[in-house]
Parts: sequence; C-alpha cells; structure tokens
Amino acid sequence: MAFPRAGVTLGETEAERAEGYAAWTAVAHAVAEFEPVSMLVDPSETARARAMLGDGITQLEAPVDEFWMRDHGPTFVIDDERPGALGAVDWIFNGWGAPDWAEWRLSAEHARTIAAHVGAELVSSVLVNEGGGIHVDGEGTVLLTETVQLDPRRNPFADRARVEAEMLRTLGAERAIWLSRGLTRDYDEFGTNGHIDIVATFPSPGRVLLHAQPDPAHPDHAVIPRLRAELAQAEDAAGRRLEVIDLPAPAQLRDAEGFVDYSYVNHLVVNGGVIACGFGDPHADDRARGTLADAYPGRRVVTVDARPLFARGGGIHCITQQQPALPRVDSGGLE
Repeated sequence: MAFPRAGVTLGETEAERAEGYAAWTAVAHAVAEFEPVSMLVDPSETARARAMLGDGITQLEAPVDEFWMRDHGPTFVIDDERPGALGAVDWIFNGWGAPDWAEWRLSAEHARTIAAHVGAELVSSVLVNEGGGIHVDGEGTVLLTETVQLDPRRNPFADRARVEAEMLRTLGAERAIWLSRGLTRDYDEFGTNGHIDIVATFPSPGRVLLHAQPDPAHPDHAVIPRLRAELAQAEDAAGRRLEVIDLPAPAQLRDAEGFVDYSYVNHLVVNGGVIACGFGDPHADDRARGTLADAYPGRRVVTVDARPLFARGGGIHCITQQQPALPRVDSGGLE
C-alpha cells in the first residue's frame, strides 16, 4: 500500500484529509489481521503514518504523489518453471491517461522501488497500463476493457493483438477476454476510463463475479446486460464457458458528484479472508458478504467502509497490491 499525502486526491479541507487518512489506515489494519502489510510513505508523512499505523505495519520511505498502489505499483508474477523466483511487472503509469489533475510522476517509480526492496526480478513493459485494468484467473486468462488498454491517451498505437502479446509476455496470459467498457462514473473527469476491477473478477477459474445494478434509474442498469452478454460469449484459456455470478450494487444511486460506481467487485482476497467494500447499506452489505463467502469458501469476509475511498476515485482493491508467497527452495528441493 501507499500512505496518503496532501494533494488533490486527499481533499481540500482538513476534514476531508482526515477522512482520507483514516480510510487508508482502516484498510491497512483490516488486512494486517490476516497477513503482513508494507506501506510506502512519503517523507512528509512519516510521523503521521507512524502514529496512525502503529508498529504492526512495515513502513518504507519513498516519494509518493498518487497512492493507488494497485495502479502504479508492480503486478507480481511467479514462474512455474522457477519456483523460487518472483517477478514484478512494471507497467508504464501515466496517471490514467495523463489528465491535467493527476499527480503521478513520483508514484510511477514505485514498481521499481518495490521490486528492488523485495528482491523481485523486474519485468519492464512498454504498455501503459494499471493493475486495476486487469484481472487474471491464474490459469492463463486475463480480463480487459477496450477503453483502458486501447485508450489513445495511454496507448495510441495499440490494438488488441499487441496488447494480448504483451499480456502473454508479462503475465503468461494465453487468452484475453475483452469487455467493451466499464461503469458509467468511471468515465467522469476523475475516472480511470473503465477499470475492470469495479466491473468483474475471477473468484476461481471458470467463474466470474459481475457487478449488477438492479435499479433502472441508474445508467449502469443498461450497461451491465451488455457486459454480461460479452462474458457469456467468451471462453477462458481452458476452453470453458464462464459461470457469471451477480454482485448487486447497494441501493444508493447518487452522491454529490452524480451517479455512484459503488461496487462490491472491488474487494481484496487475503490469506484466509476477503476484505470487502461496505457502503452503509446493511442489507446490500450483508448480501455481498454472503455472496463473497460462497465464492471464496473457507475465507472470512470482513467489511470496511469504502465510501471515503470511492469519493476519491477507487476502492479497497485499488489501494492494495498483493505479493504472492513463494515456496522455499533448498538443496533438497521445494519445501
């Protein structure tokens, strides 16, 4: 994770900034109940981070401007033929298409910083991409959206074939499933132009959790059937048709900026658990916990209020990036 720092994303008022610091800290503490957490902290925020995070979370000092670690951090990969090796894909990060408001040049270095810190082999990519723009099933399938990877502000000369070749080279993804777009709010000024990680994810190979908007008053009500049809027509790398499981949105349709993109798809899977987004809607939050518990058998689902995160442009998945554990290798083989 990356600890927030003052700037446009965190908020203009003292109350807004306090809310942002508290939201990132709450997610870090929730994850720390299940597995170790490391936090990149800008030098200007070290004292605050130490006071808020406590002793149980490792802090690494590094320059930070944006703090959506999923997007500017490394995408970790492993190699079945080299069990002790950890790779870190370093996508080119340009602040979601280099909009005028984005502060991204410092955080664009985070993949390299983290790879060096954890001893991972850097896998440099020429593709402008973010971790929130992809989801994989671990068996050779990647989910993408046309409006992210083919965004002319990101990759003006890319086409599907070039993107798919890079997904194969960096992630080992043999099959790409393309969705035509993302959720409506994500195309606003401060959106990502269609990140997949609020739309759909693989809880396991052959199964997809899909955001659902049951209310006709929300524009995503018309978007989701189109995406569901695209998923229904797709096959994964193993040649399977996908089982699509709905994750219905909460009842709230709007906030002060317009139609919300509140999505339970934007959760984080951790060791023995799932950190789920909550939206202050007891019925919908409980329903989502049940669906996630069924989708991830044996894992405890914990809900953290994600409204302050979504107000700033993302959710729990967006501010975290998991690092896989590797089998230990000694002279006698794997342990």
